[in-house]
Amino acid sequence: MKKISTYFILFLTLALSASCQQHSKVAGANSIINSNINVNDFEKLMKEKANVQLVDVRTPDEYKGGHLKQAMNMDYRSQEFSKLISTLDKDKPTFVYCLSGGRSGSAAKEMAALGFKEVYNMEGGIMKWNAAGKPVDSPDDAAASPGLSLVEFNSQLKGDKFILVDYNATWCAPCMKMMPVLEQLAKEKSDKLTFIKIDADKNKGLLKAKGIDAIPVLELYKDGKLIWKHNGYIEKDQLLSETKL
Repeated sequence: MKKISTYFILFLTLALSASCQQHSKVAGANSIINSNINVNDFEKLMKEKANVQLVDVRTPDEYKGGHLKQAMNMDYRSQEFSKLISTLDKDKPTFVYCLSGGRSGSAAKEMAALGFKEVYNMEGGIMKWNAAGKPVDSPDDAAASPGLSLVEFNSQLKGDKFILVDYNATWCAPCMKMMPVLEQLAKEKSDKLTFIKIDADKNKGLLKAKGIDAIPVLELYKDGKLIWKHNGYIEKDQLLSETKL
């Protein structure tokens, strides 16, 4: 009987210990939320939570070209960014986005480090949001350049040469790292290659029509037909190997 009682006490002690540890773990996990969430969850949570703060961390020019309704523009690359986010309420749920998720991801980490209790970063940024057909507030669209249409783009693919298309943006680090390499390649292969640069910020309609929701993207055409495509950064040797240029 004594042996059974000893086992029972030991079992009860372990069970209580496990319960306390589980509670402590959950409490710790919920003390600060710094999450990357997809556009559907981003939209859903903004509707469900009260007193949300929505922050667009792109440049003012990007913001003017189209943004989520009631989003505050606080340029992450601006020297005033730290001062601007200090005006926000750290206790309120804060939702952050940029064009493709990079800048907003860094901004979300900075906010979490400053003590914001809930920070949600939109994965893929407004490019994914637009690709999903979700609404944007674009009061300055009338003044903004529409960029290339799909018809105009396709008209540039004619000719005997290979055509390498680079979808990029000036704020995109991988894009800027590849740019001089691609430009040099275009010079080296000028007898058989034409190089076309597409600025993602200035051609949002084209990217949406082509289903491009992240950059950099490279496409290679021959006789108007797409024969190779690559998403993300790529080294010159790999590009040459895969395309046989």
